[in-house]
Amino acid sequence: MSADHSRLTSSAYSQALEVIASVEPRIAEATRQELADQRASLKLIASENYASPAVLMTMGTWFSDKYAEGTVGHRFYAGCQNVDTVESLAAEHARELFGAEYAYVQPHSGIDANLVAFWSILAHRVESPALQKIGAKNVSELTEADWESLRKELGNQRLLGMSLDAGGHLTHGFRPNISGKMFHQQQYGTDPETGLLDYDAVAAKAREFKPLVLVAGYSAYPRRVDFATMREIADEVGATLMVDMAHFAGLVAGKVFTGDEDPVPHAHVVTTTTHKSLRGPRGGMVLATEEYAPSVDRGCPMVLGGPLSHVMAAKAVALAEARQDSFRTYAQQVADNAKSLADGFLSRGANLVTGGTDNHLVLLDVSSFGLTGRQAESALLDAGVVTNRNSVPNDPNGAWYTSGIRLGTPALTTRGFGHDEFDRVAELIVDVLGQTQPGTTKAGGPSKASYALGDGVADRVKAASAEMLDKHPLYPGLELS
Repeated sequence: MSADHSRLTSSAYSQALEVIASVEPRIAEATRQELADQRASLKLIASENYASPAVLMTMGTWFSDKYAEGTVGHRFYAGCQNVDTVESLAAEHARELFGAEYAYVQPHSGIDANLVAFWSILAHRVESPALQKIGAKNVSELTEADWESLRKELGNQRLLGMSLDAGGHLTHGFRPNISGKMFHQQQYGTDPETGLLDYDAVAAKAREFKPLVLVAGYSAYPRRVDFATMREIADEVGATLMVDMAHFAGLVAGKVFTGDEDPVPHAHVVTTTTHKSLRGPRGGMVLATEEYAPSVDRGCPMVLGGPLSHVMAAKAVALAEARQDSFRTYAQQVADNAKSLADGFLSRGANLVTGGTDNHLVLLDVSSFGLTGRQAESALLDAGVVTNRNSVPNDPNGAWYTSGIRLGTPALTTRGFGHDEFDRVAELIVDVLGQTQPGTTKAGGPSKASYALGDGVADRVKAASAEMLDKHPLYPGLELS
């Protein structure tokens, strides 16, 4: 950021906070504190990043005031000509960036994008009065019997997705999630020895189950996926291949994943978030072939409420940023840094699921430290290291306490961290975990939640972190008066 740009940005945010404080000063103060907290912590949550000031500012405009149900040129409200411009530009950037035939930028989140995709696939492949039945009822009031009846009316539609403990997402058919209620679902896992996807096993399960939808993609699988092979499996059983690339979209956009590892040329429908590794605003998006475009285009009002025009505008700005050569450099550094982080753990005797990484995330099994994921997450947070607990394959502690923590490199890479810093980060994390002891329950048994962190560890790690963070300031040049 140039000196002039920094002054403009600082002035804009300072004045904005003054306006906010004139109405609700506590919100202004919380906003200031959030920036301070983010600047002072090692953010390693794989699903978080730092959007540019341009992206952030784009969300704070009067586009927020518009209702714009419908699609470009076909709105249910008048006066949406500027929203049409915004949505058209965002979709254009998405198509060009990913080489997609069609892009739908209205989803409010990744889950919304997946819901649009699921219903679009059903609408495209199944002509049934059951779809109208759903529209006539409040989905939140449907009983399990209602869902079973609905699935039968839709032909007992089947979905095969990656299991949660193997690295899949809640929306890939996890039973308590709506995706597990919409479909008769089964899940595929990973090889019990290596933790890697076994494509032969996935193919065998698909032949046996014959799903309508085969879902690929992940939220906690530290390896790349061969989407050409997944398409072959889908074609063999007559399934639609849907890929959720929410986590690794930035690596696709940055051409780190190409060929068989790029889902867009191989999938019928691709969903993503626009934050995470793509470094945009919080939101979702659907890419599709022309065959599925008409169904996806009905996402609002089929699934979505009014599109968030101010967020679509911010998506357009972020996607424009991602089309720059500098973003490719950034994306490659994200992957390189993940390998540095993984190597840093392995050299210090830590246990990683699959033994390493070749994408943007690392999954650390903390059971070797005698801890649950929840204990590890909490102890690290005390030391200023922000992570999230995560299941590992066949996790004995379940999805709440877990046995792992997931760490990602996109955010700190945005700050400018490189190989040496990520090796040091691994050292600090091992230091914290090695000096954390599990607590006991009131009955005297082992606790899965309480813990004790050694004296002085948190302060020592925060000091070491601050030394690195000071060299790579967040939003450099941005000063709030």
